[in-house]
Amino acid sequence: MLRTPVGERRLDILEWLKDPVAHFPAQRHGDLSDDGVTAHAVAAKLGVPRDVAETHLGLLVTIGLLRTKRIKRRLYYRRDEVRIAEVARMFEKGW
Repeated sequence: MLRTPVGERRLDILEWLKDPVAHFPAQRHGDLSDDGVTAHAVAAKLGVPRDVAETHLGLLVTIGLLRTKRIKRRLYYRRDEVRIAEVARMFEKGW
């Protein structure tokens, strides 16, 4: 799922969210490091419509690699480092 051309976009998102301050502009609401980034910011970085970015982000949330936080009317996405480490360990063991 992450090794297809579309999956490369998801890997890019995960990489950018490692250090959101370096990859995304400041937001009006929400701290980039603590709260995460909006789908709008990810869409702008990918150069795709917001609904396309939301599809990628939704999949990453569903498989547990991202967490969400609602601030006002927006949803913010950030990495779930514990879950990412668990998945990495599963692949190291040959899962």
